Amino acid sequence: MTTTETRSAHADSEEFVPRPRTISKAEGWRRRGPLLPAMVFAILVTQVPFLFTLYYSTQSWNLVRPGSQKFNGVGNYVAVFQDSQFRQVALNTVIMIVGTVIISVVLGLFLALLLDRKFIGRSLIRTLLITPFLITPVAGALIWKTTMFDPVFGLINFALSPFGVDQIDWVSRYPLPAVMANLIWQWTPFMMLLILAGLQSMPKDIAEAARVDGAGPVKLFRELTLPHLRRFIELGAVLGAIYLVNTFDAVYMMTSGGPGVASANLPFYIYQRAFLGFDIGQAAAMGVVTVVATIIVSTLALRLIFKSFSGTEEAA
Repeated sequence: MTTTETRSAHADSEEFVPRPRTISKAEGWRRRGPLLPAMVFAILVTQVPFLFTLYYSTQSWNLVRPGSQKFNGVGNYVAVFQDSQFRQVALNTVIMIVGTVIISVVLGLFLALLLDRKFIGRSLIRTLLITPFLITPVAGALIWKTTMFDPVFGLINFALSPFGVDQIDWVSRYPLPAVMANLIWQWTPFMMLLILAGLQSMPKDIAEAARVDGAGPVKLFRELTLPHLRRFIELGAVLGAIYLVNTFDAVYMMTSGGPGVASANLPFYIYQRAFLGFDIGQAAAMGVVTVVATIIVSTLALRLIFKSFSGTEEAA
């Protein structure tokens, strides 16, 4: 091949080399344009109210005393951290979230493993198990308060009566576990669906090869299934925790935070301070503290989850 033919072939091969396409600023704004209304709406309904909350948190303002509004600096934040009831409510919130997420994940994993097998009526059972997640939280709380936990006509006491259990007022005697039972019933289907999706995405040939090599069900679950489901379990736990921070209806409908603050969580306690105690300044400061703590924890957790799904972190 001559030198001229070599250069011609090299030039022809260069024509097929893809070149990076540069996007102009006008093109970039044209692509982002349809998203601007949604972004403006999100800013108006989330960030503007938060800025007002920041402003009110620096004010000493009680609605019962007209003309009492004045600048208080960080005084409300100091009062919040010195409030023993706020610390108790924060602990209740952590117990409620952690306990509900852990139990929901365990139950969801168990149900997902059952539904991953083929049996008659699997579609019907799956639909019935999903139903609690589709019921509105207020209706679910009323069902558990009146139908399940009623001391006279409740199904819990009826089921335990052969074992010598007397008429127990579960909501009054165990208020926080009663609220958590309702939340576990509501969130277990979500965890089940997420974990079931993870199970169905697992390659079947790897499991079959492990069985051929002599791996038993326990070892197969521990060494293969559980590591594959780890990222799905983590994602479900993080999403569930983020949503459970905002739990209000279950607490309000079942216990109203009582007795005292034994079953109150942060959203309900902020509601009490703002709309029953009329202390706008301290309620706003509590809201700011709650939002900041939630953002910090959820950001760190979501960063770990995204790193796991992106593949930069090796699976266990």
